[in-house]
Amino acid sequence: GTGMVGIRGVDKRIFGVLEYHDVNVALISQAISEHSVTFATSEDQAELAKSVIEEEFRRELKLGHVSSVDIRAPVSIIAAVGDGMVDTTGVAGRFFSSLGGAEINVLAIAQGSSERNISTVVWSSDSTRALRAVHAAFNLSNMTARVGIIGMSEVGISLLRLLEAERDALKANFDLDIQVCMVCPESGSENILSLNNDAESGTQSLTIGAITRVTEDPDETTKTTFADEEQAAVVSKGGLGLCFDTLFRKECTLHAIFDCTNDEASGRYHAGWLRAGIDVITANNRGLSGPKHQREDIKEAEKSNGKQSGVYLRETVVAGGLPIISTLRSLLHSGDKIRRIDGILTVVKSYVMFRISPPPNVAACSQFDVTSSNGVFEGDMKTSSTAFVGEACSFSQAVREAVHLGLTEDNPALDLNNEYAARVLMALARELGMDEDNETEQIKMSSDVLVDIDNNLDFLNLPPHIDEQVQKRVDAANAKGCVLRSIASIDVKSKTVQIRISEVPNHHAFAVSPPGCSCVRFFTRRHERYPLIIQGPSAGADSTASALLAELLQRTRGVSTPRSLALIRRGSSGAFLHNKHSNSMNGNGIL
Repeated sequence: GTGMVGIRGVDKRIFGVLEYHDVNVALISQAISEHSVTFATSEDQAELAKSVIEEEFRRELKLGHVSSVDIRAPVSIIAAVGDGMVDTTGVAGRFFSSLGGAEINVLAIAQGSSERNISTVVWSSDSTRALRAVHAAFNLSNMTARVGIIGMSEVGISLLRLLEAERDALKANFDLDIQVCMVCPESGSENILSLNNDAESGTQSLTIGAITRVTEDPDETTKTTFADEEQAAVVSKGGLGLCFDTLFRKECTLHAIFDCTNDEASGRYHAGWLRAGIDVITANNRGLSGPKHQREDIKEAEKSNGKQSGVYLRETVVAGGLPIISTLRSLLHSGDKIRRIDGILTVVKSYVMFRISPPPNVAACSQFDVTSSNGVFEGDMKTSSTAFVGEACSFSQAVREAVHLGLTEDNPALDLNNEYAARVLMALARELGMDEDNETEQIKMSSDVLVDIDNNLDFLNLPPHIDEQVQKRVDAANAKGCVLRSIASIDVKSKTVQIRISEVPNHHAFAVSPPGCSCVRFFTRRHERYPLIIQGPSAGADSTASALLAELLQRTRGVSTPRSLALIRRGSSGAFLHNKHSNSMNGNGIL
């Protein structure tokens, strides 16, 4: 109360009466304003402490000089203790940043001038989560990330295998324990696979073996490969709506959902998961290329709760494992100005166009790479028909090969009719603030197609007249010393977003970009004469899964200060392979 300000003996009276009644005080906190005194005692002595203080300050309470004597319970004290804290800068910052990142409300703070102890009072319901967060921040234990996977496609299966195989290495090198706690086989499925014994502080994780067995017999409770034979994975009904309740645990500081589908249904849940504080790591571009209200909802959800909102990680929606969005952001954040982005953005268009219209001397280039790389390069990708990719083939054969190689969507028309490319462009337009006036369907309808294709066609047996139409365009390009390529582009100045079938000179970067690879150019203020080019394979479940995991690892650096961040700043990537656990703050502990 205001009556306490500047009055001598207040603290003496408080702690004198507590001593007289044998009340033990574990922590004391008082601000310089002198408006309040806070102390912590055991819960069974709280009522006694309140009553004796009210009796001691009965007159001041009656006159309003002391406002009230309040009890807050149940609470816990979290303390960082150690001789290594003395003269070490940043300890308090790291301590409280970890609590803030875990959404922990601090009720009181105390620190002695010896610098050997920092103590905070938190609600007991938050104590486990607070302890985990502080442990992870000071590398005293692993940070736990509870993750779920939506979609057991090739990408989803590859990701689950990767998380299972790398779990021990991630613990050793990143102080990160990734626990797969929930799997939804597909966005339209009512089945959710989860841990049967998903207890607080659990260490179990779903395995690929469990997924396989549940897929084969979805009505049977399935044993996984856990050491504890009583632990089982079970199937629950509820679909995507059950994901939050299955995944979220208050004591955990990091939750993430990997969206490995290409479905609109899961895209509609992205905003809700973000608002709930769950990070969304997506290879599904449907969220960013869906209806305008859905895109706006995702934007709003990213910032609705400030730092407590989930983070929307979307690198893989453009070109799989290629760093397109991160490069774009790096250019913008460093003060560069984007003028134009163009390139070959879809793996199917890349493969089909290269096969029907290859550049000259492909075999010579391939042989050079084989000899100059000391055997590292094993030659161009093999087609399903065992033909060399540098030998031109018909359009129908190229499409069949793409289907057999697993490059296409479930419906190849989505690739060939520009719908997938249009969705990728919408994701890029979002980064440039140009998605407001564009829609996926609008981009698709205004763009070029190589040939009109009915969605109901049998893509393994296309009619001959389609091959004839395509061959005429290929021959016309060849006569000019060019090849055909499908080029997607965003021009910032003219605000145009489009896809064009272009006749590209034989030696242009787009012409020689290998089949199945993306090639993206950035024309910027700093890269005006020659564009910055990113090229590489954008297909493959393994590379996409690796990119999704990399997104999660990047995210963990913003949650706490793991040992891996210090290594990245000071050393090479190879340091991770030989790193041994050490603690630079010897003698520290968390109570």
